Amino acid sequence: MKKAIIKSVLLLCAAMMLSSSAFALVKPNGLFTDNAVLQRNIAVPVWGSAANGESVTVKFQDQEVSTVARDGEWLVWLKPLKTGGPFEMTISGENTINLHNVLVGEVWICSGQSNMQFALTNDTNAQKTIASSTDSNLRLYTVPNITSDVPLNDVNSSWKKCDPTTTPGFSAVGYYFGASLRKSLGVPVGLINTSWGGTPAEAWTSRLALKNNPVDNYAQELKGKATWAPRHPSVLYNAMISPLQPYAIAGAIWYQGEDNAGHGYRYRYALDNMIQSWRTGWKQGDFPFLMVQLAPFMAINPQPEESAWAEVRESQLYVSEHTSKAGMAVITDVGNETDIHPRQKQPVGERLATAARGIAYGEKIVYSGPAYKSMKVDVDRAIVSFDSVGDGLVCKGKTLTGFTVAGADKKFYNASAQIVGNTVVVSSPDVKAPVAVRFGWANYPVVNLWNKADLPASPFRTDDFPTVTQR
Repeated sequence: MKKAIIKSVLLLCAAMMLSSSAFALVKPNGLFTDNAVLQRNIAVPVWGSAANGESVTVKFQDQEVSTVARDGEWLVWLKPLKTGGPFEMTISGENTINLHNVLVGEVWICSGQSNMQFALTNDTNAQKTIASSTDSNLRLYTVPNITSDVPLNDVNSSWKKCDPTTTPGFSAVGYYFGASLRKSLGVPVGLINTSWGGTPAEAWTSRLALKNNPVDNYAQELKGKATWAPRHPSVLYNAMISPLQPYAIAGAIWYQGEDNAGHGYRYRYALDNMIQSWRTGWKQGDFPFLMVQLAPFMAINPQPEESAWAEVRESQLYVSEHTSKAGMAVITDVGNETDIHPRQKQPVGERLATAARGIAYGEKIVYSGPAYKSMKVDVDRAIVSFDSVGDGLVCKGKTLTGFTVAGADKKFYNASAQIVGNTVVVSSPDVKAPVAVRFGWANYPVVNLWNKADLPASPFRTDDFPTVTQR
């Protein structure tokens, strides 16, 4: 009996020692795996979990940095890193972890709803693109679709090398964006895809940012009507954005807005609030934020001359013009009248990459299509001026389409439009004294105004007449 008791005590002690040892294991955040890409030219945080008081050391390139875990967590900062690779990273404490094939280059977040989540395998050029997608210096990371009512601090996924076995299920927009950056920058690129279909911007916004904000009433409205948990305010920020912070990044690309249609005017506040919440959470200043304007789609109009999707596009344009280091890809040429998920994603990703080259990397290029600047009236004609004209305006067709004009009665009529220098002259026999011009103001705009940099003009309106969602 005595021997049995002693044996039991020894077994219990051994189990306790094993449990203590396991608890003490140093573990990096799930973003730090083999094949990772770390951001160049800025300080890089590396963090994870360990036992309280455990000493943790990170070795990378010619740096060695140590810290002591507090409250089960540790974080160290590496000084700006040399571009290139592959390199090895060692993380050690009671145990040692070796990360292999780590690169240093440009890291971008790819986020939004279904058109960002849209897989490369469904793209128009999927077969050819996937077959030629092998690139050892392009790496892919996909965040699992989960929700949380509280901010999480870890993510369960891993970095993958880019090849035909990993690209089919990855974001098509993200892939084309990254491939284009690889071609123009010639450095390693890492893409972190964190997207989920059918989700509003408020779900991607921190609860702190929503508090006492004008869009918070809408967030509460969403929560009351929600039939499934992504739709609740902040649950995707908590589960799919917060765990990524403060991973060093170059910027973010964003394709979302369909789920906010019907609240188009308020979307400008929701989107701006979301961007600021991300920038606050990352503590990396005003990093570049590049969005995709909604593609044409024949959604149901609230009433004649109103367009739920046009209002969202207007809000996207507004935010891109009023937010520091923000930009937008216009895709009026790649919509589908009956499919909310147009399959041509290559122009989308490549236009985002062009915007990144101008905004994030300072290249002296035209990176935006024509954008409305001002209007003046000359008797019965409206003369519209544009920014981002570049080398000039272009009509892709026999005549310009998509312009309407209104007089004092606020009734809009189809208008003829002609390019004159860097302006467009708009008129209609039904309007003797124009007061307002609209371009592409429809759910499914048919428009053909471009600049010579081969970028399409954004839909716009010169008026501020109250819309359905403003009333």
